[in-house]
Amino acid sequence: MEQALVGDLDRALTSTAWRRIVPAEQTVARLKPLLPVFGITRLANVTGLDTIGIPVVMCNRPNSRALAVSQGKGVTLAAAKASALMESVESWHAERVTLPLKFGAFEDLCYSHHMVDPDKLPRYVDSNWTPYAQTLWVEGRSLAHQRGIWVPFEMVHTNYTVPLPTGHGGFQASSNGLASGNHVLEAVIHGLSEVIERDALTLWHLKSDEEQEQTRLDLETVADPICRDLIARFHRAGVEVGVWDITSNIGVPVFLCRIVQANGDHAATIRPAIGCGASLVREIALARALTEAAQSRLTFIAGTRDDIRREDYERFLSGEEQGRWLARLRDEAPTRDFNAIPNWTGLSLRQDLDELANRLARVGIDDVIVVDLSRPEFNIPVVRVIVPGLEGVDHPGYALGRRARAAKGI
Repeated sequence: MEQALVGDLDRALTSTAWRRIVPAEQTVARLKPLLPVFGITRLANVTGLDTIGIPVVMCNRPNSRALAVSQGKGVTLAAAKASALMESVESWHAERVTLPLKFGAFEDLCYSHHMVDPDKLPRYVDSNWTPYAQTLWVEGRSLAHQRGIWVPFEMVHTNYTVPLPTGHGGFQASSNGLASGNHVLEAVIHGLSEVIERDALTLWHLKSDEEQEQTRLDLETVADPICRDLIARFHRAGVEVGVWDITSNIGVPVFLCRIVQANGDHAATIRPAIGCGASLVREIALARALTEAAQSRLTFIAGTRDDIRREDYERFLSGEEQGRWLARLRDEAPTRDFNAIPNWTGLSLRQDLDELANRLARVGIDDVIVVDLSRPEFNIPVVRVIVPGLEGVDHPGYALGRRARAAKGI
């Protein structure tokens, strides 16, 4: 798993200020000749469809076995292109997993194989999981124990064509923790940060309105020039911005950003949007949340995403819903100082990963599992990160895990 798109390992282990080992332009150039292989037919700069000006790019892969349209965002157009391409490429890998699989019941396999604890994995309330259910398993690697460990296949792949493989329906299937990068450490950190982000968001949603209000970030305390520029772009476009510090007890900065069109000729025709971001570096986490909010809004404007339904447009474009969002942004008083949020100054990707693992361990999360989905013929690091014990994605029907139940006192 020590592969990289660049040959110099020392460079790969030393991160830049934005935790990337090569410029976004280099990533895009490296991927460009491979686009026909992945079935990518179009890379479109859709930034101009909105008035905000934060770069957003759309990547089309018509024969996808999951979503045919991937989105990318960034503080530069090159970063947005790299983001969209890598999201599409990592999904392609997860749709075509070539690793060996085992088919059997947990109760049969657990005596001869190192198996993940199924009780620590996210499920839905209608899960069909039992220790005796015949299930497909794939082997990942435990970072804590440096050995193989078998996890449910449905939590790894993204081939959602029907009929689904035998044994599906036991655990939450999503793209959570699927990530790619210029080096495998970069990919693992991206995937792990996303899993931590989703856990934090699920826990924050359990808070009362009053508790959530107390986490509102005072954007006037943000001095980082990149984040300030992003916030200014929203304001110039007549967009109200609210950010909440939803960092969990893990201590990795996570932010939730909400944006609503407050004025202008089209205020009632553009839906509110949200974005989330996580990183050990608080400025990066905030920038990710801000740019993802802009991406989410543009995704609805473009109308090309194949998992957004008509009902979603009707609900979010209703005057009542927009008024509710706008009132929350205007009525809640920001209370949290951005500078009081702990920051991280590690100088390498290796240090970043070790610090993430240490923070997880301090709250009783003792392992991180990485399934390497990379293909040697492409040499593009793609991984699926699974963290037993963290909460999953808070979708309708999600069954609260141990951390969420503890937060609710049940």
